[in-house]
Amino acid sequence: MLKLRNVSFSIEGKKLFEDTSAVIPTGHKVGIVGRNGSGKTTLFRLIRGEWGLDGGKIDYPSHFRVGGVDQEAPASDASLLDTVLAADVERRQLMAEAQTATEPDRIADIHTRLTDIDAYSAEARAASILSGLGFSSLAQAKACREFSGGWRMRVALAAVLFSQPDLLLLDEPTNYLDLEGAIWLNAFLARYQRTALVISHDRQLLNRSVTGILHLTDHKLAYYAGRYDQFDTERRMKLEQRQSMARKQESQRKHIQSFVDRFRYKASKARQAQSRLRQLEKMEPILALSERAVCPFHFPTPKELPPPLMVLENVVAGYDNKPVLRNLNLRLDPDDRIALLGANGEGKSTLSKLFAGRLQPLSGGIVKSSKLRTGFFSQHQLDELVEGDSPYQHMQRLRPKELPTKLRARLGGAGLNADIVNNPVESLSGGQKARLLMAMAAIDAPHILILDEPTNHLDIESREALVHALNAYEGTVILVSHDSHLVETVADQLWIVHDGLVFSFDGDISDYHRQVLNRCSDVGVTTKRKKSRPAKKTGTKLQSHGRERRQTLSQLRAEVKKLEKDNEMFAAKRKKIEAEMAKPGFYNGENKEMIAHFSIKLSKIDAALVKAEQDWLAAEEALDAAQ
Repeated sequence: MLKLRNVSFSIEGKKLFEDTSAVIPTGHKVGIVGRNGSGKTTLFRLIRGEWGLDGGKIDYPSHFRVGGVDQEAPASDASLLDTVLAADVERRQLMAEAQTATEPDRIADIHTRLTDIDAYSAEARAASILSGLGFSSLAQAKACREFSGGWRMRVALAAVLFSQPDLLLLDEPTNYLDLEGAIWLNAFLARYQRTALVISHDRQLLNRSVTGILHLTDHKLAYYAGRYDQFDTERRMKLEQRQSMARKQESQRKHIQSFVDRFRYKASKARQAQSRLRQLEKMEPILALSERAVCPFHFPTPKELPPPLMVLENVVAGYDNKPVLRNLNLRLDPDDRIALLGANGEGKSTLSKLFAGRLQPLSGGIVKSSKLRTGFFSQHQLDELVEGDSPYQHMQRLRPKELPTKLRARLGGAGLNADIVNNPVESLSGGQKARLLMAMAAIDAPHILILDEPTNHLDIESREALVHALNAYEGTVILVSHDSHLVETVADQLWIVHDGLVFSFDGDISDYHRQVLNRCSDVGVTTKRKKSRPAKKTGTKLQSHGRERRQTLSQLRAEVKKLEKDNEMFAAKRKKIEAEMAKPGFYNGENKEMIAHFSIKLSKIDAALVKAEQDWLAAEEALDAAQ
């Protein structure tokens, strides 16, 4: 069991935790959520004892092994498989001792322990984890130094998962995974038998892989049992209740203060005024729970162009005359919403650059309108930003003739406040850089908006704001993302990039999840692969259907949430009446009229509650059927 008792901590004068407590039961998997900069990563450092607390205590059993991913695997000559195997220190030490031990009792103890920790299947387990994270059998035999930093981060993740620590700490683990890797990790965490804390803004992970949510806000920690959607509903209800109570109290305070101001100097009312003044002084203020509003994203409407926007004819694409993609016969039309799926290294970013005009084909042709404008968001942010320059300078470079006030207004609209627009970009947070790049990509009102991993540095609320903005955008969207929620709510078409080809996937994101997991478990169930072909030959119908489906799902989800709130409201009313009726003396003979009144009221609420529950069940069934 992990216990945080009255924890307080500040860094450089900024308060992150203030006398806050939480308990995480052993074996539970908990998602840690909160706005960027609230202190989630700092919490991990405090748990590991890297930083000292200002006050309070963090306790967990002394035998607990704590594991996390702090940095990428070293660029060594050791193979990926050996690097992962080495992460289990106990196994490595026992295997070495087994070679030299001579005492029969000790030899027996060693082999018993090796059996207990499943040491003899270690290579198979390590290989399975590496495979799930995207490494082929051939790649697993290669030296770590042959891989880039991003891939070595995956090796480091594989190593800590293989070591099976008693307390697993993961900080945004899906940020350096592709969608396939994220799907596999979700399934792995759901099966993990030990305690795990996962900082994540990935809604899919938080709804599928954890059993509780630890929310960090206003320097406090609050634990909620259940998945993220349950937490979100409960949190919103608490927020509304607290705000309502604060408003009522403020109204009461104003009423009392008005009486005091009017009569405190009037002799006949002085005593009453003093009494109310004391009442006012004793009134503990109810602070409304604060929620900083999320700045929305905005993508301007492009000028209308006739279809098609772009056609690729027998295109071969690659680098240094080495093909990565071939036989590309694809078509983009206005209002297409396409998600590119496939493992890292298959060519999704190559295809994105081809659409954006940042890569020219090795052969074949691209036909497009001379008036076509594209906007491109790159996952490699620093490749797009100039170190040392400010957000204002980046925007000024794109609009040299625009007035400073308008440039600053653009940046403010993107969520970059006046206090940071003149700071060098390297000092910005990941989320701020993402907002700057998004504003730069959209500045020309592009007909095609290409987004390569746009959510990596955005918190959940900002991700939802991005979903709303993309669904309101009237241009074409090309999306590369490991965020299943974003893909599901934005994309109408799924294109698979694999083995140098691009082909349509005849299914939704749930079908793709199942295919990936089946492949990882060697079941061998796959969706039929189709030859690369112009998207519009099959895509128009799917696009229209997808748009209608997205709208229907949105309406159904809204109806479910409304009915959930109705249920909660009726249940709260019932609880309030029951509390009144449970008071001592309620059922005495002098209270007959009140008993009758409350009984009638209770029966009406029960009837309303039954109907609300029936409506909710019907709405849930409709939503399940539509998904």
